[in-house]
Amino acid sequence: MTWRSPLALVRDALRGQRARKMDLRSLQSNLPYEGLEKAKQPNRYFPGNAIKTTKYTPLLFIPMNLIEQFHRLANIYFVGLAILNFFPVVNAFQPEVALIPICVIMSLTALKDAWEDFRRYQSDRKLNNTPCLVYSRMEKQFMQRRWKDVRVGDFVKVVCNEIIPADLLLLHTSDPNGVCHIETANLDGETNLKQRRVVPGLCNSDPELEPESFNSVVVCEKPNNNLNHFKCYVEKPDKERVGTGIESLLLRGCTVRNTDYAVGFVVFAGHETKSMLNNNGPRYKRSKLERKLNTDVMFCVILLFAMCLVGAVGHFLWLQALPGEPPYLVPGRIGDPESASLSSFYMFFTMIILLQVLIPISLYISIEFVKVGQIFFITNDIDLYDEETDSRMQCKALNITEDLGQIEYIFSDKTGTLTENKMVFRRCSIMGKEYPHKENAIRLAVLEEPESEEEVIFNQRPQPSQAGWSLDTEEASPENIQHHHGRRHQSKISGTAQSNAAFSTPLEAEVIPDRELLQQISRAESSSGSSRRQIDPYLDFFLALAICNTVVVSMATARRQRMRRVSHSCQTKNPLGTLSSLLKRTGSLFTSRQHKPKRNSTCSDNSAIEEDHFNRTVKMEEIGGTNGVQTCSLHAPPQCENPAEIDNLYYEAESPDEAALVYTAKAYGFILLARTPNSVTVRLPSGEDLVFEVLDTLAFDYNRKRMSVLVRHPITKEYVLYTKGADYAIMELLGTPYAEHLSGNQKAIATKTQYHLDCYAKDGLRTLCIAKKVVSDKEYASWSGNRRRALAAIDGREELIMETATQLETNLSLLGATGIEDRLQESVPDTLVALQEAGIQVWVLTGDKPETAVNIGYACRLLEEEDLVINMSCTNKIACTSILDCTLEEVRRYSNDPRNVDTTQAISLVIDGQTLAMALSSDLEDRFVDLAKRCRSVLCCRVTPLQKSRVVKLVQEKLKVMTLAVGDGANDVNMIQAADIGIGISGQEGMQAVMASDFAISRFKHLKKLLLVHGHWCYSRLANMIIYFFYKNVAYVNLLFWYQFFCGFSGTAMIDYWLMIFFNLFFTSVPPIMFGIMDKDVSAELLLGVPELYRTGQGAGEYNFAAFWVSILDAFYQSLVCFFVPYLAYQDTDIDVFTFGTPLNTVSLFTILLHLSIEIKAWTVVHWVTMVGSVALYFIVTLAYSATCVTCNPPSNPYWILQSQMADPMFYLICIITTVVALLPRYLFHVLKNSITPSPIVHARHLDRLNLFSRDLWINEWRSFRGRRQVKRSRLSTPPPSTLETPVDIYPQSPTNSDITGDELTLNVFSEQKPVHM
Repeated sequence: MTWRSPLALVRDALRGQRARKMDLRSLQSNLPYEGLEKAKQPNRYFPGNAIKTTKYTPLLFIPMNLIEQFHRLANIYFVGLAILNFFPVVNAFQPEVALIPICVIMSLTALKDAWEDFRRYQSDRKLNNTPCLVYSRMEKQFMQRRWKDVRVGDFVKVVCNEIIPADLLLLHTSDPNGVCHIETANLDGETNLKQRRVVPGLCNSDPELEPESFNSVVVCEKPNNNLNHFKCYVEKPDKERVGTGIESLLLRGCTVRNTDYAVGFVVFAGHETKSMLNNNGPRYKRSKLERKLNTDVMFCVILLFAMCLVGAVGHFLWLQALPGEPPYLVPGRIGDPESASLSSFYMFFTMIILLQVLIPISLYISIEFVKVGQIFFITNDIDLYDEETDSRMQCKALNITEDLGQIEYIFSDKTGTLTENKMVFRRCSIMGKEYPHKENAIRLAVLEEPESEEEVIFNQRPQPSQAGWSLDTEEASPENIQHHHGRRHQSKISGTAQSNAAFSTPLEAEVIPDRELLQQISRAESSSGSSRRQIDPYLDFFLALAICNTVVVSMATARRQRMRRVSHSCQTKNPLGTLSSLLKRTGSLFTSRQHKPKRNSTCSDNSAIEEDHFNRTVKMEEIGGTNGVQTCSLHAPPQCENPAEIDNLYYEAESPDEAALVYTAKAYGFILLARTPNSVTVRLPSGEDLVFEVLDTLAFDYNRKRMSVLVRHPITKEYVLYTKGADYAIMELLGTPYAEHLSGNQKAIATKTQYHLDCYAKDGLRTLCIAKKVVSDKEYASWSGNRRRALAAIDGREELIMETATQLETNLSLLGATGIEDRLQESVPDTLVALQEAGIQVWVLTGDKPETAVNIGYACRLLEEEDLVINMSCTNKIACTSILDCTLEEVRRYSNDPRNVDTTQAISLVIDGQTLAMALSSDLEDRFVDLAKRCRSVLCCRVTPLQKSRVVKLVQEKLKVMTLAVGDGANDVNMIQAADIGIGISGQEGMQAVMASDFAISRFKHLKKLLLVHGHWCYSRLANMIIYFFYKNVAYVNLLFWYQFFCGFSGTAMIDYWLMIFFNLFFTSVPPIMFGIMDKDVSAELLLGVPELYRTGQGAGEYNFAAFWVSILDAFYQSLVCFFVPYLAYQDTDIDVFTFGTPLNTVSLFTILLHLSIEIKAWTVVHWVTMVGSVALYFIVTLAYSATCVTCNPPSNPYWILQSQMADPMFYLICIITTVVALLPRYLFHVLKNSITPSPIVHARHLDRLNLFSRDLWINEWRSFRGRRQVKRSRLSTPPPSTLETPVDIYPQSPTNSDITGDELTLNVFSEQKPVHM
């Protein structure tokens, strides 16, 4: 290695720092410089691929760990006192002994830190030594290297199922289309496959890449932690720039799937990779209880200083009162005022050392033990385990468990949180005509039936390839039904296995076509002339469903092990056949089944179904016992070309909406066969395969609310843009329709489609609009040039790309709309009702349109039928201000009315995203929060992820309340991180919300027990344990304080110091920890049955100012009794100091432990063992110490003291009388309080002792009287007239579309009572 001067090293370091801070990086291939020294490498300024996540090194562990521990002020306090004890003028104990407590605590913490760091070191070493393939110019091939040897500028080859070692720019793959499939589960938890494609126009060599021929320069942005964006372009030797982005970047930690190999150029390595930049380590949040604890510790510090000041002044007065100089004092200190003052000054610090235990040194580590125990019980609760997903509760933040018992506001996402996020196709509207899919609705209704019906449906295999469609009658096969019924257990296993593919459960994948729509498609297919057929809007609608998405097509025989599945043979059975068999078996199930009508639904199935014009070709069979229900079956003719191939197709979708639409298109014969970056292959119902050339994909974003795919039609050779998105995002972009196919104009089609969309939304369906545009050659040529420049840009790349997308998405032709059902999760209504009864205000923040959100709100009982629902929707700030003022004034007037003192307003607020944005402005936010806090529930619609987090922060800031946010998707991460507690649901949209959360659950219903039971227990246990710790330390240390009045405030102790150390470290440490882990004030059944009990922890809760000071005063009283009863008993005797101190120590132990026994609500074997064990340990250790340790603490001699005391009957009498007198006020206080003014918890504990029948009876009576607030439904009085021209109406029913989307302002209040007009 060549020697380099220090100046050169410094110069290189500064250059490297500047290079790493630059916004753009120019990277070159390392191959021409292979073998040269580091100073000549082109990418030498960028870090290598080795990672180091350890915090310490072996040599610097002790000083660095000490620095880390000294961040806790309590450690500095106790170390300072131990050092202060080494000065003879102020020491109170033997200096070496005084170090023991803090050394034990800090040593345990250091061992824990060392073990954690050693595990990180092992993980780093294993990862850094993982083998990988790196190209070598000298060897002319890829050679095996270790991850830590990879550098920026290397060429790395990754084979199938291998993890990517660094961030690679994809240059070549084994796929002829240049596609690489990756799984990003290690980064964001999403298990569905994602496509990455090679940078176009760089490495076209086939079949192998020649890395040595790569002579371009890669220019990219500096590293950042954004996993979804990457700015880069490749500059060729001829200065041509090829732009690329995240679609060509393979991120470190991802796994290559379904691709033999991929070759990439390393752009980021080591700690600069996006995965490492996102690895921020564990989150630390300070709980509300911890903040309150720190305040009380400061009160204890003030109390300590006051006691020390009393000791110093008392010592001064005692010295001044001495008539002469006693022989036991140092000569020269008496008679001189200055010496007395100086001695009292020293005595102040001596008293601090003596009374230091007043600050509980073991409290912090005890709290950590308690929280670990609480988390153990939470994570192992069988009720929080989800069998379907084989997942249990996860705790990621170990220090905020008690906050679960103090929640006052919950902010919840809707899709995937309250609902299953399993999208089921229900209806569609094409060219203004609605198709209700009644047969599919019957199938879904059967799935809601328990037991066997569900198993029969779910056991069906996917529909095979459809080469053509026919309508025919299919006889039910009783043998087949019995066969399926006998395989119920296998059905569940099959269903679970199928669900391993993203969004591919039978519930989502199977769709029964609508007969009338199927006939319409058949007519379009049989139309004469291929050109006329290809521009039919019905065919275009389903082509859009199959093409306009990012679904990855894979086979069952793919290499991904978790995707294995048994191939199915070609079968003529299909969902309608299954339905026919099921109808014969279930008899009159559907005619007798009572369906709860959808709230305010204006689109009924019957009104939308027209007479079947193909009755002549359909054989209808009346089924006996079904009250005239007729069925027909739909199946493909046996001439399907390659059914096994179609049956083995898997669709890997990034969202359940896309999967549902692709499976719907497949049900109608439009089968997505393959997708590459440059083409999409779709099989038509006729069996013809069409290969569409994909020219560009305009990805979905939250600003545009839509996505588009630009393709070249294989038959007409036209440039066609297929677009799908939110209704309001598509309707404003409509242009010229299919004039030759329309009987009316575009406005009529748009109006009818909008009407159907409103009906779908009111039925709780998720809606999407489908549109199309034919792009001219001239327009495409102009647009493609702008697109290439936008993709190659670095500065403002996202804005330019969005601008080009909006430039093309104009003058669209409306094809139709879809309605997709997202069903509520199990027990969501019960959970929300229980949370509201617990005093928690629930807000739902969703991106759905208001009609959909309101319908779901009623379904999940967030909104009740008797609620006054205020619907705020306005388009300008003046209207928003007026409606806020008007509504708020009326609500205040109602609250201030003396007639309404005992009533509670049942008001709910519904607000859309546009209005919410105005309400969150600085001048309106106070009024908005004031109105919202008076509402029982709030429903925010059409909100963005940023608005979700802003709402949470606003409520936290203005109302000073404890908040909880729960969500399941990446768009909920900001909201989850903003709340005091973030809960992620491991649902269908990956694990990003879970990875950003503090706690993770698999179902929303688990939130009920997590908060009402575990949250209540954790808070109650920890709050009472902390109060007990303060009491215990104050009661014990005051014994030493009272003794100072009888020893001239000299700072001496009447208890041996070793026994004082053992008292807090061993004798009284375990019982309060077990109390904090296992105590149960109320049973889980009662906490779930009476949610109102949760309110005891809200607000100030059990750990409040009064409870703290009552315990401190009680500690003072008990310490007085424990000191003066033995003092009076031994007064005027000749016992020595330690003989006097031993009964005090023993009495204090009994009093402190029996005080805890009064506080324990539920005794278990563990409590008995720890209590009896602590007493036994005290006597065993003290007896052994008194017998053996004669000179352990010179000049004192504790030899045989306790043995002598235990032989004296006076000792036992003192212990009994003192303990009874000390605890009698505490006991009487509990008796009187629980008898005269019992708390809800006391009532609940009484109910726990009753038998089950009596308890249920009492619960119902008690809840009606005390738990539930007495609600008198009352209308708001008429408010002042609005000064706006815009009408402000109150409707007794759900809003129509005009109510929600008025030009200026709409305020709707829904109620069952007589409407009042404002």
